[in-house]
Amino acid sequence: MKKFFFTLLVAALSFASCDNKTATPAAEGEAAATETVTGGDIAYVRVEYVLAESEIYKTEGVALQEKTQKAQNSWAQKEQNLQYEATQLQEKYQKGLITTADAQKQQESIERKITNYQTSAQKEAESLDEENFVFSNRTQDLILRAIQAINAEKKYKMVVNSTALLDADPALDISDAVLAKVNEFYAAEKAEKK
Repeated sequence: MKKFFFTLLVAALSFASCDNKTATPAAEGEAAATETVTGGDIAYVRVEYVLAESEIYKTEGVALQEKTQKAQNSWAQKEQNLQYEATQLQEKYQKGLITTADAQKQQESIERKITNYQTSAQKEAESLDEENFVFSNRTQDLILRAIQAINAEKKYKMVVNSTALLDADPALDISDAVLAKVNEFYAAEKAEKK
């Protein structure tokens, strides 16, 4: 599931170009991180690294991943139980342990359980999909805002995702500065909610 989050965000941020938006002045920690980057027209961000190390992923992302895994395990267990129940019914009927009428009633009962299970699983899956979508959008927004804040003075003409890089000077990597800014924005969001 971790790869799922990364895949969504990497695809969305495969090429991020900073626009003319103004941002707040950079924090001292961020300024120190960007000072190590040599001047130039291009910089790159290791988006997967930023995502994996960000506070938003470590708190909300991991919790969402665990919730999704728990739901998937629950679905698998329910499917297995229903399949076992249907198999047991068929075996009883084939051995002549129950009448045809009783077998039909039990089969209808199992079919209702399956229908109810499918409906509830579909609703739960849709809810989880929506949560994943919102989480992905939030992290994408944080990363884009962080890049724009770091590049507020238009130091770079282009900021790219490192996923497509074949070779680049590590001095052009602004990932640590982006991570610091993402964490700063996330902390501000959390404080604002309180």
